[in-house]
Amino acid sequence: MITGHATAEGTTAYRSRLGAAEGHFGNWQGLQVSSVGIGTYLGEEDAVTDGAYTAAVSRALELGLNVVDSAINYRNQRSERSIGAALRALIGARRLAREEVVLATKGGFICFDGERPPNPNAYLVETYVRTGIFSSNDVVAGCHCMTPRYLADQLDRSRANLGVGTIDVYYVHNPEMQLGEVDRPTFLARMKSAFEFLEGAVSDGRIRLYGTATWNGYRQPPSAQDHLALAELVGLAREIGGVDHHFKVIQLPYNLAMTEALTSATQPIGQDMVPALEAARRLDVYVMTSASILQGKLARGLPAALVDVLAGLDTDAQRALQFVRSTPGVGTALCGMKTVAHVEENARLVSVSPAPREKLFTHG
Repeated sequence: MITGHATAEGTTAYRSRLGAAEGHFGNWQGLQVSSVGIGTYLGEEDAVTDGAYTAAVSRALELGLNVVDSAINYRNQRSERSIGAALRALIGARRLAREEVVLATKGGFICFDGERPPNPNAYLVETYVRTGIFSSNDVVAGCHCMTPRYLADQLDRSRANLGVGTIDVYYVHNPEMQLGEVDRPTFLARMKSAFEFLEGAVSDGRIRLYGTATWNGYRQPPSAQDHLALAELVGLAREIGGVDHHFKVIQLPYNLAMTEALTSATQPIGQDMVPALEAARRLDVYVMTSASILQGKLARGLPAALVDVLAGLDTDAQRALQFVRSTPGVGTALCGMKTVAHVEENARLVSVSPAPREKLFTHG
């Protein structure tokens, strides 16, 4: 088990060693955090993809992307294990220190161990129900659970998969799924229980910070059944942890085709309705964006006018990432990368400053 966690000293040393362009690293919670991070969502559940992710994560960390994002359900725990293999190799060879890396993962979806078993229901009953980790009443949509007992189990599995004692950021994964089957008061009670557990996990040293990784929740209007109000969730965290609570980060999709986080006023803040990025800024919550190039769909065929605005870059994937990371309020743009070639393409941004706001949005 690798000890330690991301630190100010470690991430500052990492930044200094890389010689990145101004603006590629930002300061968050005292850490130097890269504006582009590597995600590990897609791919087959096989040894070839395992090795590809291990190589991709290793190369990303070598080139200046010190945010690594995963979830226990990604490829049924295999993505976390690939990250763990990369960390062990780099740290063992003294090419990286644990303190230089911001490591994030998620829990909430029910997953299997490496692959889908012949009898999925029997596996779930044997692994989770008979052991008392959850009951059928705790599960929504047949696939989602966020009780403290379940999150504790998943967090420890993730720590083992990653091979680390402490995870820097732990997300409750798509909590808005619960709102499809439970009413809002029940949902908020479940979120409060989850946050109580996570504050305890911070105290125990198993995680450093926590948040929510969402798809629809923060982009939906308050009238939507699965709407999440960031101010309400921050309020729950304050009830539990006071002003020093550790709910400090959210993840949501944002890209050239999904701009709601910037353009749609979905979040109530006092008497105001503001977009999610503005709500996060007012509430001092860091934002990591998912689907930054929309799973490759924005890696080709961008409009000529946008290509001109984002001049100086070589590919549409780079330009799409540049748009996202240059948007005011975005801290880290995550991009799934399972090949070294894709990492090397996107890591071109390490040596390029984010686009000036006035240039990007005057022409946008």
